[in-house]
Amino acid sequence: MEQLNKRVRDDLAKIQYATGNWCIPHKHDGEDVLDVAIIGGGQGGLATCFGLKRRGITNTCIFDTAPKGGEGPWITFARMLTLRTPKYVTGPDLGIPSLTPQSWYEARYGAAAWHTLDKISRQDWQAYLDWVRDVLDLPVKNEHELLDIDWQDNLLKLTFACAGGVKKQVWARKIVLATGIEGGGAWHVPDFITKALPKARYAHTCEQIDFEKLRGKRIGVLGAGASAFDNAATALEHGAKQVDLCLRRKKIPSVNPYRWMENAGFLSYFSELDDLVRWRFMRRIYDLNQPPPQDTFWRCRSHKNFAFHTGTPWLSVKEEGKDVVVTTPHGEMRFDFLIIGTGFVIDLAQRPELAKVAPHIALWRDCFAPPEDEQSTLLGSHPYLGERFQFLPRNASDPLAPMLAAIHNFTFSATPSMGLSGSSISAMRFGVEKLTFGIGRDLFVQDGEKHLQSLLDYNVDELVSLEPPQCV
Repeated sequence: MEQLNKRVRDDLAKIQYATGNWCIPHKHDGEDVLDVAIIGGGQGGLATCFGLKRRGITNTCIFDTAPKGGEGPWITFARMLTLRTPKYVTGPDLGIPSLTPQSWYEARYGAAAWHTLDKISRQDWQAYLDWVRDVLDLPVKNEHELLDIDWQDNLLKLTFACAGGVKKQVWARKIVLATGIEGGGAWHVPDFITKALPKARYAHTCEQIDFEKLRGKRIGVLGAGASAFDNAATALEHGAKQVDLCLRRKKIPSVNPYRWMENAGFLSYFSELDDLVRWRFMRRIYDLNQPPPQDTFWRCRSHKNFAFHTGTPWLSVKEEGKDVVVTTPHGEMRFDFLIIGTGFVIDLAQRPELAKVAPHIALWRDCFAPPEDEQSTLLGSHPYLGERFQFLPRNASDPLAPMLAAIHNFTFSATPSMGLSGSSISAMRFGVEKLTFGIGRDLFVQDGEKHLQSLLDYNVDELVSLEPPQCV
């Protein structure tokens, strides 16, 4: 690993041209102002910070709610054994070979281990991200929860809750929301469950679950996606008596649109398409959903006490004695505990940090009217972003428009506007390139007159002698 660390430093030194800081320092009432504050210290936040650094934007800082090493889902609520993406997919390296997952894995385990590896384990992925953070010396402040974003004097005023309940304010010219899958809304449990059952009888797949307490229990799982199967498998492996997974669809999704999307054309240029074509792409992608990988499905099917039920939506639930009774179109099912894999909703108003501005942000339903037979409430709820991932106002004359332009949405909710981006390993490099180019463009243009004055003040002679060279 020490040899790899040296190789990373050497590689970056060879391509350091024009990566020095060029941003003009700003202050507000004597306090330093960040050029970019990045919210989220997972893979998207780290890659964004590195991408900005490569463009000479170094007055940045990453803020994350979790303690160091707990950023993202990988060692918290992710329950897959390995990543769902193939091992050859790259991301936070941004095209630097020595920073790739393969280079890290080979340095740690050997080239032969990489050759025989199927997919990277989630624990190793977290360790890889920790290494990227350290070897690149990226500035991260952990245990900083963003509570509020305000706009004062053409700057963003960020309020954080820190360890020990201390509140802290940070000023920034730009902010990047790299808060992952749920960053555009909230994890979702249907109302018919939350209103009918005490919280002790169910958990969403995003929550901490004590699976040891489910040993010998009957578990009902709702959902068709990979996370539902991951949680079903985990319960089985911890000795659940029976696990029944129910899904509304008549067949389990089998086609993974991510594999199709992993081409440079789509990853680079999707956002350049007109609205109707982007809408049609996303309707198809969202309809296909992401299926459980084959090994995840086999992980469940290897247990005789596992069953899946297609075409079996849950219509209602109730508590009856020691049982949780689930009503389906095919009759009642009885469980001891429910695991809900119904994903998340896109609703910016559910994000505390966006509470003030959510009513002002343009959504797809505000900007685009699809053909009558191509409606989608889900797609319509996503923010309609500008070409630099920035929020746009519903009303162009909105006085908060400059504030919205300073907030860049690098979460999953950017997908209909920008394609795959920060919350996807597959698209990270392409998304970061577009995001960081746009941020750099804004910062330079905003200070254009100051940069011009810097040129006018520049007076460093390169030609220092008019005499013939001295022969030795």
